[in-house]
Amino acid sequence: MDPRPSGNPPSGVPRCYRHPEVETGIRCTRCEKPICPQCMVSASVGFQCPDCVRNGSGTGHAADANQPRTLAGGRVVSDDRFVTKILIGINLAVYLAVLAFGDRLVDELVLIGYAFSPALGEVVGVADGEWYRLLTATVLHQEVWHILFNVLGLWVIGGIVEPELGRIRYAALCLLSGLSGSALAYLVAAPNQPSLGASGVVYGLIGAWVVLARRRRHDMRPVVLFVALSLLMTFTRPGISWEAHVGGLAAGVLVTYALVHAPRARRDLVQYGACGLMLLIDLGIVLARSAALT
Repeated sequence: MDPRPSGNPPSGVPRCYRHPEVETGIRCTRCEKPICPQCMVSASVGFQCPDCVRNGSGTGHAADANQPRTLAGGRVVSDDRFVTKILIGINLAVYLAVLAFGDRLVDELVLIGYAFSPALGEVVGVADGEWYRLLTATVLHQEVWHILFNVLGLWVIGGIVEPELGRIRYAALCLLSGLSGSALAYLVAAPNQPSLGASGVVYGLIGAWVVLARRRRHDMRPVVLFVALSLLMTFTRPGISWEAHVGGLAAGVLVTYALVHAPRARRDLVQYGACGLMLLIDLGIVLARSAALT
């Protein structure tokens, strides 16, 4: 995402290009975009914006001095796809492991509620205490088209979302999106229905993109069209775990809204609290479903 300066409000005072709600009279000395005190970084002459700092302009001060922040309050870094690359690497590594060890590895990692596995010769599932399946299933793929689709989604949409949130908040969003998708699939799907893939994470990023585009006051029509087409594919194509898609999407919207709309005075408290609340909701769903199945 390449944010541009927003238009001037009726008062004629420019608004920060990264925080549209903040009026400012300061501009970056390099690109002249309006920046607020939270975004401006001291340079040898005047102030620079986070984009110019990220592109290697240098400020002449220590690295932590006036550290520029993302929209959600995270640190602006040079590699703004770092976590995305790690996620893609994990997915590819697990896929190669499946190719090497075969279906038995899939049977041991796939999300399944509670059922007898002929391949393993025993009862397996989250309700049997194998909670790890809620997360391992989110990086597990069998078909090449499946992993290619999800890796592409991680790269493209993750490349939009990660720079806006920062590494730690972005990682939390991905974790909660994947977990929420698995939790809803566990709750709604049949106990013996397997589910796998990073689609819950991808749809969480789609939900985050919707919130960020709205926050940046971008044209929402292409975003809404993309979401509509994604949901159409979810509910019309056979063999798709719509529960994982919807669960991830909902978590992505809710978590990202809390991250970017948290008041600055209590930003960390609100953000960590929102993530913790989402985790507790997922935990409650899993506990309730496990009790019902056993």
